[in-house]
Amino acid sequence: MNSPVNELLKQLIHFEKNSSNAVFIQIAQQISDAIQRGYLTKGTALPGSRTLSQLLNIHRNTVVAVYDELASQGWVEIIPNKGTFIIVPEQQTAKIKALSYPKNQEDAYAKTTGFDFKPSFHLATTFQSQQTKFALNDGQPDLRLHPIYQFSKWYSASMKRKTLISKWNETTNNTHSVYENQLCNYLNATRGFHIKPKNLISTRSTEMSLYIVSQLLLQPNDIVLVGNLSNYAANMIFQQVGAAIHTIPIDDNGLDVEFIRKHFIKKSIRCVYVCSNRHYPTTHTLSAERRLELLKLAKEYEFAIIEDDYDYDFQFEGSAMLPMASSDANGNVIYLGKLGQSLFPSFQTGFVVAPYNLIVEAKNYLKMLDRQGDVVQEQMLSELIYEGEIHRLIKKNTIQYKQRRDFLCEMLTQYFKDKVQWTKPSGGLAIWLQFEPKLSLVKLAEVAERNDLLLPKTILYQDKNTCAIRFGFGHLNEEEIEIVVKKLKFSYNLVSKK
Repeated sequence: MNSPVNELLKQLIHFEKNSSNAVFIQIAQQISDAIQRGYLTKGTALPGSRTLSQLLNIHRNTVVAVYDELASQGWVEIIPNKGTFIIVPEQQTAKIKALSYPKNQEDAYAKTTGFDFKPSFHLATTFQSQQTKFALNDGQPDLRLHPIYQFSKWYSASMKRKTLISKWNETTNNTHSVYENQLCNYLNATRGFHIKPKNLISTRSTEMSLYIVSQLLLQPNDIVLVGNLSNYAANMIFQQVGAAIHTIPIDDNGLDVEFIRKHFIKKSIRCVYVCSNRHYPTTHTLSAERRLELLKLAKEYEFAIIEDDYDYDFQFEGSAMLPMASSDANGNVIYLGKLGQSLFPSFQTGFVVAPYNLIVEAKNYLKMLDRQGDVVQEQMLSELIYEGEIHRLIKKNTIQYKQRRDFLCEMLTQYFKDKVQWTKPSGGLAIWLQFEPKLSLVKLAEVAERNDLLLPKTILYQDKNTCAIRFGFGHLNEEEIEIVVKKLKFSYNLVSKK
């Protein structure tokens, strides 16, 4: 007759050999759970390895691994020649009962703070939960184009590098890392830079880059110039610092630089925010003439230019325009970019290119926000750059995105005809779609959502002069693009008839 412990274990333990978790981990978790629930009490002897292996029909070595795992977590004690016994870990912290709580609610957690604080209006979330099958965005890549197996292989290989331990344990940073050198070489080759590793800093994202730069550059009430239609995320960061945002007209040639000269005086402007290749959200490119004018004006008026090159990798026709920072001899331009947009989001990273004295301060700030960084990610990106794999991925995905852009234009022509206007962008993952005659975009979004299509508020632009949406297509394949355009046209017809 089996002992009560054996019968109990036979009832409690269930495992799947095809699970991603190892069998011994599954069994150890279930035994520790039984201990916590009081089914197995302190001092109880667990069956021997041979007995439990027969009971569960598993290899004896698996049972040994189970007991070793439980011992390492402090749930059991293995005594040679005697057996394995339950030991319940002592509670390290005692409960503190809140006397003011109602009876039986001592463990309830407070819903509100017991002190005042100032909520940030500028950082109110723009996230909208998606209840629909289809949704537009402002131009994000398609994760389905990324080779999962290859990423897994690259990441695994990076984790096995013996140099990782020393990188994790570094206490000083007297030399530049392999990643910084590789990134520097990559930017010099692709962006026309002539920089050294000391001129750049790597961050988690473009938003983190801009946040750090804003903290260093801006004081409350400093004037920041942006386009009259501009990047909402950047504006949130500027406003949170306390800067005063002034808008500048945008036309087909980008930011109107002459407007700045006419309406502002020397030293009154702290910085101008521009998009390097395609203005956000309109996709208009800042012309070469205006780039030269802006660089000249920055030197004359002594302001900084924050150049955000958020979609450099997605260029379909011709070559992407080189950044203004590549021809900035006076140190007025701070360049923000992304690396790895053809990779999974967790492998993407941001970076800042700027004069050395600003980078030194930015690194000090970064150490407070992200002291450790991600050395595995940097190791992997270094190898992808060195082996040329990142170039291959960009080229491969660019062909797919170009086909999707062209197909979207065909669908818009077929279903909307003269109801909307757009200019086919030379790159990027979004089209600036203008409605003429104008209609209520809020109502359009409401009707579209009822038709299983989400139009987030962050892509809707409407005022007395504008009625447009930033139609991101990168995350949609051709079949999905046609479905989305049909749903948008159906919603448009309902709203325009009202």
